[in-house]
Amino acid sequence: MSDPRPTLVMPPLIDERTRLLFVGINPGLRSAEVAAPFAHRSNRFWKALHAAGILDRVVDAYDGVTPADREHILARGVGVSTLVQRATRAADELAPEELVAGVEDLRVLVAEHDLAVVAVLGIGAYRTGFRRRTAQQGVQEELLGGAELRVLPNPSGLNAGSTLADLAAAFRDAAVAAGVVDRGEEVR
Repeated sequence: MSDPRPTLVMPPLIDERTRLLFVGINPGLRSAEVAAPFAHRSNRFWKALHAAGILDRVVDAYDGVTPADREHILARGVGVSTLVQRATRAADELAPEELVAGVEDLRVLVAEHDLAVVAVLGIGAYRTGFRRRTAQQGVQEELLGGAELRVLPNPSGLNAGSTLADLAAAFRDAAVAAGVVDRGEEVR
């Protein structure tokens, strides 16, 4: 039996200034509802970007991203997308085939932009979508459209294996590699 709820999708936040693209698994229902990535209050994505020194403030995306926040994010050279555009309550509602197809969609998106680093947030989704069953977090051997490919911890509040400090450190490393921040800039 098919799900009677409408399929909600969320477009990527990216433009020609983007050097570092963070790629979540898929939007949650709240994110799709307000067309804002990582909108659920328990998600630590925006706090980690601020703690890493990538953004100068914490974005509150619960009611959507304001035009000023959108401009600030993009002006810093940061973009946000997802492997799968379909919104779900939880990522485990996705079929493996959706993640594999999402990688192909991601390849198209990356080919349209001059990115330095693509950071996939979540090792499980990366292993399934990219068909790399033994992959580990960190810099991957393969490139994606000429961009360095990294796997970073998932910032979901459900991921108890990574602290905010862990996330900030991983995000900062990716930002330094992308040239979005200098190694010597202040960490919050």
